[in-house]
Amino acid sequence: MKTIIITVDFSKISDNATLYAMQAAEVIGARVILFHLHVVSVHASNARLSPSSLQLSLDQNKELLEKRAEELQNQFQIDVSIAWRTGDFYTELSKVIDESQADLVVMGMAKKSVEQDLLGNTTTAAINKLKIPILAIPEEARFKGIRKVLFACDIARGVQARVLEQVRKLALSFEADVAIFHVSDKIKGMSEHDLPPHLVNAFGDGLDGINYSYKNVASNAVLYAIEQEVKDMNADLVIMVPYKYGFWGSLIHKSKTRALASGIQKPLLSIPIG
Repeated sequence: MKTIIITVDFSKISDNATLYAMQAAEVIGARVILFHLHVVSVHASNARLSPSSLQLSLDQNKELLEKRAEELQNQFQIDVSIAWRTGDFYTELSKVIDESQADLVVMGMAKKSVEQDLLGNTTTAAINKLKIPILAIPEEARFKGIRKVLFACDIARGVQARVLEQVRKLALSFEADVAIFHVSDKIKGMSEHDLPPHLVNAFGDGLDGINYSYKNVASNAVLYAIEQEVKDMNADLVIMVPYKYGFWGSLIHKSKTRALASGIQKPLLSIPIG
């Protein structure tokens, strides 16, 4: 993991996510890009400010981001640059991802609210739209190392080699143990001995060199089962693969993805398939 993009909007949630990501980046020696999309306020638009006044506002906003990047670089002694943009959030963020060949996007995750249940938020929308791993940081999460990882996946579907490789790299970077966790409404229990040989070989090859284990629970409530397992193992991080169809399809839904992240108050890494 060489390049991390942190989305910044200067809110408390964003500041917390930035601090968490910077501490994690310092451990693995990654470079950081602070991405900020400047949006002209409705009040400024209605006021019909002169071009020079609008430009002054843009310049001040950019200077604020540059100052923040300089402060973080001095504090953590890692390379920090900025990507200051205007326009559509997802379009501009996608451009920066491509230009920088980023490995990860970090975003803050707000607490549960009625509005988010109905509409979702920027972070859950990004998980649905962007084809890059996204780390959602709940506002109460604090970085204390990543030593225990819960990898929630649909074992019955199999897991792509590229997904396993990303899990492996993360575990190696932080010297973490990985628990492969599957929720099923049919299977009572699962261990390595219960898996088909091709799945054993796939996990063995994909997760070579790290400590990992399997666990399956029988439940019709996927999110609840994951939340309970996170608490039981005191996981530092949850990884999920948002499938679009089937029993695990509920995880792709923006409100339930948000519910998982805010409910457990643990960072959630979404790794897209395909």
